[in-house]
Amino acid sequence: MKIEFVASAGAAEVLAVLVHEGRVLSGRGPEVDTATSGALTKAMTASRFTGGTNNTLAVTAPAGVDAGTILLSGAGEAGKFDDLALEAAAGAAYHAVKLSGATALTIDAYSLTAGQAARAAFAARLAAYRFHKYRTTLKPEKTPSIETIRVVAADPRAAKVAWDTLSPVADAVEFSRDLVSEPANVLYPVEFAKRVKALEKLGLEVEILGEKELEKLGFNTLLAVGMGSRRESQVVVMKWNGGKKGDQPIAFVGKGVTFDTGGISIKPADGMEDMKWDMGGSAAVVGLMHALAGRKAKVNVVGVLGLVENMPDGAAQRPGDVVMSLSGQSVEVINTDAEGRLVLADCLWYTQERFKPKFMLDLATLTGAMIVALGLEYAGVFSNSDELANNFLAAGPKVGENAWRMPIPAAYERHIDSPIADVKNTGNGRAGGSITAALFLQRFTNGTPWAHIDIAPTAWVKDSKNPTVPDGAVGWGVRTLDRMVADNYES
Repeated sequence: MKIEFVASAGAAEVLAVLVHEGRVLSGRGPEVDTATSGALTKAMTASRFTGGTNNTLAVTAPAGVDAGTILLSGAGEAGKFDDLALEAAAGAAYHAVKLSGATALTIDAYSLTAGQAARAAFAARLAAYRFHKYRTTLKPEKTPSIETIRVVAADPRAAKVAWDTLSPVADAVEFSRDLVSEPANVLYPVEFAKRVKALEKLGLEVEILGEKELEKLGFNTLLAVGMGSRRESQVVVMKWNGGKKGDQPIAFVGKGVTFDTGGISIKPADGMEDMKWDMGGSAAVVGLMHALAGRKAKVNVVGVLGLVENMPDGAAQRPGDVVMSLSGQSVEVINTDAEGRLVLADCLWYTQERFKPKFMLDLATLTGAMIVALGLEYAGVFSNSDELANNFLAAGPKVGENAWRMPIPAAYERHIDSPIADVKNTGNGRAGGSITAALFLQRFTNGTPWAHIDIAPTAWVKDSKNPTVPDGAVGWGVRTLDRMVADNYES
């Protein structure tokens, strides 16, 4: 997708004009309406279009302007117009014309700030995301025709400067979405690690630990998850050194189960194909590191990915096995489908022990219980640090990603006590399953400020209502984490 910032619309194929609730034309909309002898007002009056969010109305070839089509895109109430409302309007505009045959969409942002003009381009870019690399029989009329987004800005040069900060975040979200979308026969641990290694071109340092190194280090709970797979498990360490030399880093850890059958505790067949996205937490961490490196963030950050495949062959771990973790704590494996916490346990311990970070934040599609608790639009936040939890929760609404803080009561610790080991990997039955999972992870943080984000509800979406988020892989967490770091941790 080509992005351009221009001073005037010129002979636009499609010119998108924002309209607020009550049919109030914004930007240069009133001028266009006058030039067309009121064609825009007449079209709105003759329709049900009022400027509501996610609604559009096309006015074809009105006399008096060079544009082939004027697309009115609802921006909601003027008093509530913010970055997210702008993103929705720009995204909806793209979707309204993506199959029209037009090759360029021009968005009128002349009356907006340079930052908002860049935000409109950002939204259109995210809205245009598709993962169709394996589609070979799509008919031309089903393939989007828009190749260029032009944004009319009062100061195109300033808008381009703002875009230069947003563009790397769009790249990062798309990269994360690609990872989550890939089928498991293509994206397995070694291939995942290879794709991350390629990001060294951005200035990241990437270290890959294979099974021999992991065995020597003692990553036994992580390796136990991958024992049933022919695919070698990996741990990837990413470093971005954008802050002052010697400054304590911040750390992000991602669960990367590239496919999860449940192991010996095998999942039902119905819906198991979705388990290719059980590596969504790692994809979010990769996306964050991609964004930070792309925009040259002034902060030192470590990203650690635990990459495994959970399969049920004759070598797979069994319910009832006891495994000695990297931390020295023994773990009784009650359910091999509670594997993500085993991966994270070793990764969290390794991260705090090697890097001594200011905090650790992990992301994982960890529990179905999180979906039961919060539905499909909120991730769960568990933390031993109010400051860290609040920083994450404050960032999410700014980028349209929802999260809700959950309790981790000490009284529930007894549910993961094991009679034969230091801890067991599930609680007693289904009650509080997300909480006991978080409490399990907390035992491997060694007192480091820590937050666990359970993104099982949000990593993948069906029937998306957000114009900038496609059905399928969301790239959830990349924007929130990037905003959290920018708002709180960059020098």
